[in-house]
Amino acid sequence: MNRWMPFEWTAALRFLREGRMQTIFIIVGIAIGVGVIVFMSALLTGLQANFIKRVLTSQAQIQLLPPDQIARPLRLEPGIFENATIQRPGQRVISIDQWPKIRDRMLAIPEITAVSPTMSGAVLAIRGDASRAISISGVEPGSYFRIVRVPDYIVSGEARLTSEDIIVGIELAKDLGAVVGDKLNVQAASGTTRVLKISGLVDFGNKGANTRNGYVALRTAQSLLSSIGSVTTIELTVRDIYAAETMARHIQASNPVQADSWIKTNAQFFTAVQAQQTSNTLIRVFVALSVAFGIAAVLIVSVIQRSRDIGILRAMGTSRAQVLRIFLIQGGLLGLVGSLVGSALGAGTLLYWHSVVRQADGSELFPLILEQSLFIATAVLATLTGLLAATAPAIRAARLDPVAAIRG
Repeated sequence: MNRWMPFEWTAALRFLREGRMQTIFIIVGIAIGVGVIVFMSALLTGLQANFIKRVLTSQAQIQLLPPDQIARPLRLEPGIFENATIQRPGQRVISIDQWPKIRDRMLAIPEITAVSPTMSGAVLAIRGDASRAISISGVEPGSYFRIVRVPDYIVSGEARLTSEDIIVGIELAKDLGAVVGDKLNVQAASGTTRVLKISGLVDFGNKGANTRNGYVALRTAQSLLSSIGSVTTIELTVRDIYAAETMARHIQASNPVQADSWIKTNAQFFTAVQAQQTSNTLIRVFVALSVAFGIAAVLIVSVIQRSRDIGILRAMGTSRAQVLRIFLIQGGLLGLVGSLVGSALGAGTLLYWHSVVRQADGSELFPLILEQSLFIATAVLATLTGLLAATAPAIRAARLDPVAAIRG
């Protein structure tokens, strides 16, 4: 041993070396536990990132809509109303009142990163004898594509939206027998018709969305739907996606709009994300407990086996505090070494799994996310677990009576 090494470290390393079989088994056990934590944490992080990317790149994080239209009872005279049943009226497509002011107000909020007004409505897409009812969204490409990443989903053509262009889903194009460059007759309920050229085909990974959605320039939609200068929604993105619901409530309380966040409109998905986070936390807790009990069991056996050695050390002048530190160092070293081996094991397994498991089209099932913070946190957790697990055996060793320990 290095003569410059503190006595406690020298004794701790000697005890670990002499009981090398116990040391190897506990390090393997810790490594397996840490490997499970690293593998599951990175896997769930990748799957969650993939889910969130798919959801948040195909829709706005917050959507501002006109307030619900409500019917009010007929007032016969002051204080007296007609006794009639009030029914909810049909919701007509109306514009957001004073939307340019609301848009400018949203742009002034630091937490909001992108704002885009849109005009949506139902139309009939016609090509030859084929026709389909679809929903078109009139957008300003420069701002809208920062919110809904339409260019990322283009599979044919390009994400170009001039006044004569339309982008449609691949299922709609298939139903109409159309390809990029073909022209569609787009007819609104009012009878207004425009001939638009297909500039791109998108695939959102959802058959319904690929069948019923179309994108045109904002002014084209306003003209087609006979709503010049109007918008039906204002799309927003925020810096903190998990604060979207709180932000939506704040916006709705201070503006004459209805605000829906992605958390509200995807309640089941958000619940699934929270369930994943909870399961990941539970896995870490139970693995940490199993590691702690394993270390504690090994060190308790070590204290029993080395009672005579501990008694001799105490008789030679070793203090209780030094004995305590010897076993705490053993616990910490076991946790640290086990975490290093386990991190390598977990990362290697994840790399192999990522290369083998693929989607039907050959693309990756989940993005590979191996953050440095995960390995640091795991090493710290395992080391602290080792120290805590060693506390009880260390206290027991420190309290041994030298005379009784030497006598056995």
